[in-house]
This record gives sequence, C-alpha cells and structure tokens, in this order.
Amino acid sequence: MSLRSAGAVIENLDREKYDIVPIAISKQGKWLSTGESSRMLPDSSARLIAKRHRQLADGAVVIAGDPSRRGLVSLEDSTAKLQKLDVILPILHGTYGEDGKIQGVFEMADIPYVGCGVLASSCGMDKVVMKTLFREAGLPICKHVWFLRSHWEKNPEMQIRRVQKEIGFPCFVKPANLGSSVGISRADNKSSLRDAIALAARYDRKIIVEEGLDAREIECGVLGNEEPLASLPGEYIVKTKASAFLDYTEKYSKTGNVQFVVPAPISKSLTTRIQSMASRAFLAIDGAGLARVDFFLRRDNNELLINEVNTLPGLTDVSGYPQMWEASGVSFSELLDRLIALSFQSHLEKSRNETSI
Repeated sequence: MSLRSAGAVIENLDREKYDIVPIAISKQGKWLSTGESSRMLPDSSARLIAKRHRQLADGAVVIAGDPSRRGLVSLEDSTAKLQKLDVILPILHGTYGEDGKIQGVFEMADIPYVGCGVLASSCGMDKVVMKTLFREAGLPICKHVWFLRSHWEKNPEMQIRRVQKEIGFPCFVKPANLGSSVGISRADNKSSLRDAIALAARYDRKIIVEEGLDAREIECGVLGNEEPLASLPGEYIVKTKASAFLDYTEKYSKTGNVQFVVPAPISKSLTTRIQSMASRAFLAIDGAGLARVDFFLRRDNNELLINEVNTLPGLTDVSGYPQMWEASGVSFSELLDRLIALSFQSHLEKSRNETSI
C-alpha cells in the first residue's frame, strides 16, 4: 500500500518544482539508498526517478539524522556533498508510519513534513483515544467497549459477558492500533466473539469491540491546518457483498465489485453536515495537513456517526482521498502542492514555540 501510494505521489508531483529523493525503510528498520528505494517502486515511477537523478548527480543517496545538526540530509556518494532535505512526505501507512513514531524523528531533525504531527498521528491510530476525543468534542459515535489483552487472558469470560451486556450481537472486534481492516472480525455469537478477540489480540495489546451496524460507509477528505477545508464526500458501493464487512481486499482490489462514488449520493444538507463534522473531528485530534474522516450512515434511521479519522489516507490510483478532492476541484498535483505548503506553515508555527533543555 505504501509503495503504491508513493508511486502515485511521485507521478503526480510537479517535477519542474521538486527534486524527488525516494527513501524506503526496510522491515528491519534500514533506511535504503535512492537506488534501492527506486527499485521497490512501480516501474513507471522508478523510471521518472532514474531519469531525474541522472540529470542531477550519479550515486546513491543515504539519509542521515544528527540531533546536534538539526536536520535530515541526503549524501550523494559520488561527490560527498551534503544537501539538507527541504520537506518530507512520509508515505508510510500503518504502524511506525502514521502513529507518530516517524513524525517524532522529523520533529527532532527540525525538518518540515507533510501531515499530522506526533500527537494527532498517535491519537488517530488509537481508536479508543480517538473516540474519547470525539465524545469530548460532542461528535456522535457508535457504542463500544475496550479492554487490554492482559485483561482478556486473565478472565476471558468476564470480557465476553461485558460485550454481551453492553454491545450485543452482531459486533465488530478490532485491534485498537492498526489500519486497513487488518485483524478485524465480525462476531455473531459467543464462539465467534472468542475467535475474533483472539485474532485482534495477535496484533495489539488493546482490543476494541463496536456495535454492528447496518450502515452506508461514507468518507470525507480534510485539507488544512488550523482552518481545515472539507471535500465533497464519497461512498463505497459494494455490488455483491463477499465478506462480513468492507475489508482490505475488497476495498483496494480492481475487480469491479467495489466502486467508490464521489460525490456520494446524498442530500446537500447531509453533505454540509458531513463536511462540518469532518472538520470538527480533524480539529479534535489536533490534525494538520490531511486526513480522511470515515462515517457510518445508519440505514434504519439515517443517523450519522463518526467511525474514525485516518491521518495518512491512501494516495493510490484507487484511493478515495485524491478522488474526493479531484471531484471538489483540486487536482492530485495541486493537492500535493497545497500539502507541501501546509507543511511549511505548520513548521513555521511550531518554530515560534520557546524551548528549553
């Protein structure tokens, strides 16, 4: 997913404005050279990078961060020339990429970066903390309970009784800190609930259980810092329901079974309400740059509920976020320009803070 998003970003960045330095990080935590990183990208993106770097300089690019220097730099081996990076687009979905960890590295290096900061990223990753902030902001959310893996292991029957009493069936069991529908299961009885919790506990120490809703899934893109704008909403339309919920495979496949429709087929008044709630949710977690806010629209009574905020939404050719902004009159290339400009604004605002050691 991250590689697909990175490829799409590279192909839509204005190459007359930007010199692109791809940096991949292996699963072992190694920061790879430009050459190694380029080879991981889709062929069309890799060719663009190769062409540009032949024009600039020949040689690998290594990223170094030194807290005493305050900056991340690229080192071109052939010339041993250090060049400070102007801005980073952290196209890293999921754990370590959008949970505040890599954002902390960029903060320590004192370099502008696109997207939410450490606090918003970590709150946006933790579904329990996120819903607590939504409730505090007066935003409607679905019924849910949560508990730790250690609580489950110590007394599973207690947790099952609690879910039965407070949530009931059907319900959805999720790792509290994970994205892209990984580790999520639907439970319709005690047996499937037990299995679902065991699965979620493999991925996180915190488990959340939410009420099962018969609802439409609607999304809205947010763009900005302290005065965010909201896009036209979009909706995932599933032609033939192949699973208990819209999972990762269905959402990002090109089989034609799932269609993302934007603008969503809803009234103007509901569109306005969704946009307002999306901006409020973004501010509730102290968001910056971009986010995608996901909603449930109940079929039985048209109640609108906020599901979650994704602080680093997919940016692939089939992702909802760029499609929603395209329909709102902002091209992918212009969207990236705005995000980069917003990163400089956010960095400048943070630089006004007085610090002491």
